[in-house]
This record gives sequence, C-alpha cells and structure tokens, in this order.
Amino acid sequence: MNNNQSLHSRRQKAVAQGVGQAHPRYTASALNSHMTDVDGRDYIDFAGGIAVLNTGHRHPRVVEAVKAQLDHVSHTCFQVFGYENYITLAERLNTLAPGDFEKKTVLLTSGAEAVENAVKIARAATGRSGVIAFQGGYHGRTLLTMGLTGKVRPYKASFGPFPAEIFHARFPSELEGVSIEDALESIDAIFHCDIGPEDVAAIIIEPVQGEGGFRPAPKAFMQALRTLCDEHGILLICDEVQTGAGRTGTFFAVEQSGIAPDLITTAKSLAGGFPLSAVVGRAEVMDAVGPGGLGGTYAGNPLACAAALAVLDVFEEEQLLERGKKVGEHLRQGLNKLAEEFDCIAEVRGMGPMLAMELCEDRDPKRPAAELTRNLLSTALEMGLVLLSCGPRGNVVRILVPLTVDFEDLDRGLEIIAESLRKLR
Repeated sequence: MNNNQSLHSRRQKAVAQGVGQAHPRYTASALNSHMTDVDGRDYIDFAGGIAVLNTGHRHPRVVEAVKAQLDHVSHTCFQVFGYENYITLAERLNTLAPGDFEKKTVLLTSGAEAVENAVKIARAATGRSGVIAFQGGYHGRTLLTMGLTGKVRPYKASFGPFPAEIFHARFPSELEGVSIEDALESIDAIFHCDIGPEDVAAIIIEPVQGEGGFRPAPKAFMQALRTLCDEHGILLICDEVQTGAGRTGTFFAVEQSGIAPDLITTAKSLAGGFPLSAVVGRAEVMDAVGPGGLGGTYAGNPLACAAALAVLDVFEEEQLLERGKKVGEHLRQGLNKLAEEFDCIAEVRGMGPMLAMELCEDRDPKRPAAELTRNLLSTALEMGLVLLSCGPRGNVVRILVPLTVDFEDLDRGLEIIAESLRKLR
C-alpha cells in the first residue's frame, strides 16, 4: 500500500534530485483550497500549486469544460490543423490586456516558454539584441530565462555560461534601502557602462517579483520605465506568469500602475491547472516574427484552451476579481496582526491577495531568518497548512491561496501560522 513514506522512498530512487520538492507529501485528491495526502491527512493549501490555482483545485466549470473537450479532440497541433478555442482564447486575452491599441496573442505551454518567445518577438521587432532585467527577478529555468533571472541559487548555480547581452538593474525595495531613483540610476549606469540604449530590445519586469520575495514595483517606477522605454524605442515586457489571472486583484497586475506594456507574458493560473501560457502584445510587434517563428507542438493545446476559457468564465460569473480583493484585505489584516505579535516579521507586503511576510532576526533586514522560515513551513505542514518560501535569502513566506477559498479556511490558516511561530519562539 502506498503512503507518504513509501512514495518518498521510491521518488528518491527514481526521480532526479534536481527536481525539488517543498514538502515530502503525496496527493491523493484535492478540491478548492484543500488537499488530501495518500495517508488520508487533510491540508489547507496556501501554495496553490505555486500560483496556478487561483480558481481552486478542480473547479467544477474547468473540469466540465475539459471533459467536454476531450469528447471532441485532445490534440492536432494548432500549426497543422487549427481549432476554434485557440482563436477564442486569443480574442479574449487581447481584450483583457491593457492598452488602447490592437493586440495579438500567441499561446504556448509554460511560463518560461512565454518569456523566451517575448524576448524573441522583441528582438525581431526592434532589430536589437540587449535585454535588461532586474536583480531578484525570476523568469524561468531554460537557458535564456535563467540568464534573465536575478537569483543565483538554486536556479543558476553550475548552469553557465548564460546568453550574452543580458543586464540586471536594481529593483526598488524600501526595506532594503533601494529607492526608485537608485533603481533608475542603475539602468542609466547600464546604458553608460554596458550597452547603449539604442542596442536594447526590451526591459523585462515582474510587476510583483515572485521568487524575489513578493516585492511590488512601485507605481511611479513602472511609469518611469514606460517613459524611459518610449524615449529610447525599447519595448517594455511585463512578466505576469505569476501575477496574472487575477492574482493581485486585477486580471493583470500592471493595470494598477496605469500603464500599458508592449508585451505581457502570462501562464500559471490562466488554465486552472492545465499547462498553458501566452504572450499578448501590440499587433505590429507580435507580427514582426514571420510564419513558423513562433509556436510549439503542444502550444495552445485544445484541452488547456478549454480550461482557460472556463477560468475566464469563472472570473466573470463569480466576480472573482472582487472576491480576490476581499481575500487580500482579509489576509493583510491577519498578517499585520501577526507582525504586531512577532518581532521576527520584518515586513508584510504584496499586492491584493498576493502577499508575503519577510522573516528577520529582530526585524533587521540585514539578518534574514532563513532557518526560522524553513522551520515555520515544516511546523505548519504538521498542523495541516501548506506554505511556500521565496526570496533571494530564503526568508520570505509567500501566500498563494486560491481566490475561491472559504474564509473559515483562511482564518484557520492564519491561526496555524500564529501557532507555529509561537512554538518556534
């Protein structure tokens, strides 16, 4: 009979150790914000499959849509023989993306694949090769996206050399003493010391850094980037793989900055648990690549497209953006209350329901409490709560609970965090 222990033993023998696993548990079933492991234990899920389950585990509308699609076709490869739901999804994403201009979409499979293609599109559209990303940013595990990523371990260690003409600017962070002016000056330094602006194809930024510790880019900084890009003919790419599909209270986080990027990448919660990603952008920029230059065998799979269309319907019918805002407000109040009790919480931050708390010794950002963070995750797990960490120093606890969560489960999850921290004092 399979149990957590036996499956973990088999995993260690059969699966490459490079595939990390936050918790040595194995799922038997899941529904909405709950998971049950093979030993029959129930958990409240504050991880959401790393921001993939904004509509919860196995939302009935998503399950129904995929089952119906399976009765017709599961795969043809859109580049060989097309199907309507790819087109319909592209139309809906074009409408959802900010910007008063014509847009087009390409559907892909993973977030990293979307980022790779966004850079390809930007280079083709501008005739330039340079890309500026940000320290602390995360963009994927492929070679190009590792180069864009601004976090060494575990993503970049031992995998170099990385692609050329990628440069990293500073990301504004009040806690770490990096102002908007400091970040902009670091871009200016790149222009003067590393690559001229006339050779930069794109600046890529997460509106809220994910792996980097849930750091929101200030509105004024996003607006300054838009102005800077316009001045130099640089394309602005917003990586919304984690922030998109309602994670921050708007469908795309960049909407809250009041600007429109040239290209947006999105994935994760787009298809409610099915592998799907997209690049959405200015039509003339998207069309800079000729036929055959974009796509992939599984890109825009019809089952995933059906799931994504159902996800978009759920957002509309259940007013999930508004519900997400309420979830975010409730969470922030609860986390702020924890910060009053525990002097290990240096900062509570995020945007909407995409929230995190940074753990430091005596709230000192120069003394990150990575061990405490690890112990909190394991203690909370034993009490029935699934959490994840992030941040360059591994001392940030992030919350990616489904937006469909029952508020009783939300409160119980916060109680478990409090009880765990009290045990670890």
